[in-house]
Amino acid sequence: MRKVVVLGVGMTRFGKFLDRSLKDLSREAVEDTLRHAGIDRKEIEAAYVSSSMAGLMTGQESIRGQVWLRPLGIEGIPIFNVENACASASSAFHLGWLSVAAGLYDCVLALGAEKLYDRDKVKSFMALGTAVDIEEVGKIIELIEAEGLGGVSTEGSGENRSIFMDFYAALARYYMREYGARPEHFGKLSVKNHYNGSLNPHAQYRERVTLQEVMDSPMISYPLTRLMCAPISDGAAAAIICSEEYARGRSDKPVYVAATVNQSGISDVPLGGDGIVRRMVPLAYEQAGIGPGDLDVVEVHDATSVSEYGFMEDLGVCDPGEAKDWIDRGWTEIGGKVAFNTSGGLVTKGHPVGATGLGMIAEIVWQLRGEAGERQVADPRVGLTLNGGGVLGTEPAAMSIHIFKR
Repeated sequence: MRKVVVLGVGMTRFGKFLDRSLKDLSREAVEDTLRHAGIDRKEIEAAYVSSSMAGLMTGQESIRGQVWLRPLGIEGIPIFNVENACASASSAFHLGWLSVAAGLYDCVLALGAEKLYDRDKVKSFMALGTAVDIEEVGKIIELIEAEGLGGVSTEGSGENRSIFMDFYAALARYYMREYGARPEHFGKLSVKNHYNGSLNPHAQYRERVTLQEVMDSPMISYPLTRLMCAPISDGAAAAIICSEEYARGRSDKPVYVAATVNQSGISDVPLGGDGIVRRMVPLAYEQAGIGPGDLDVVEVHDATSVSEYGFMEDLGVCDPGEAKDWIDRGWTEIGGKVAFNTSGGLVTKGHPVGATGLGMIAEIVWQLRGEAGERQVADPRVGLTLNGGGVLGTEPAAMSIHIFKR
């Protein structure tokens, strides 16, 4: 397999854009990426285009990538449409990496785009709710209730909140019961990420908040308050992926793809068991030739703050039960031991499902190139992204982990 480089990245600001189409969002992200990479669109040999909810939200199915890229003059090449719930963009990136690493192409585009916001929020929540086995939602609830964490209230799910918030809330109660975590620990992660987001011009929300404001915001599903949960978002993000040979002479700041691992969830894994991240991350570390102690900056899929809490331990950055101590000591802040979600994370930057993973990758590439502005981590050499999607049983249906080296 050949060495693979991320030559350039770009993205729109994530937000609520009723007046912008997916073509328009895609155009901005791709043009920014081409400028960052310093190449012409005619050099792209193939494109991997991700979205998850576009069919339900806009009616566009089947040929989304071809439709969004044609106005940019990107046509006549292989264009692959990728859908994998919230992990769609990371999955598109993985496939783009594979095609370059295998020698099929020298330069490809990965693009993710989504319009999830609608004045009718029920439409958005119902679209999100399709990322489960719709015939077995009741069984998932039974699995969680069997853990003795209190009943999962689905009243209002799909109408005034995503059903996933109830699953994340059950996970939060697990950490509270097993490890003595408190709601304030999840709140502190939200405060951190709102601060980071305030430094990020691409973030949907750029307001700093206090812990009291987080804890006093409306309760979504106990113990998760609104400010601990990612918003509904629109946006697009992209990356140019190329061979090491192609990158020579085109970039003096190459960022290498050191590892990329994708897996799907398995049945009936108990909370706290050998979950999907714990199964995957040793493979990623082995592929990259590193350990968790080598990480400098990490972007994880914090659809809620409790997700980030759990991923800290699942990635081996800290031992089980230690995440709360790291949070209390500020060790995941910019300038801490391992900087988590310098972008502001999903909670602040936003979560346009089909674009989210590439937004994470963009942040890591900027960090490793020293281009992250006010939120820049000092001299980072290794970065990781973790992007999950959907729910099967008690774990994500899809998961992607990427490791990058300067």
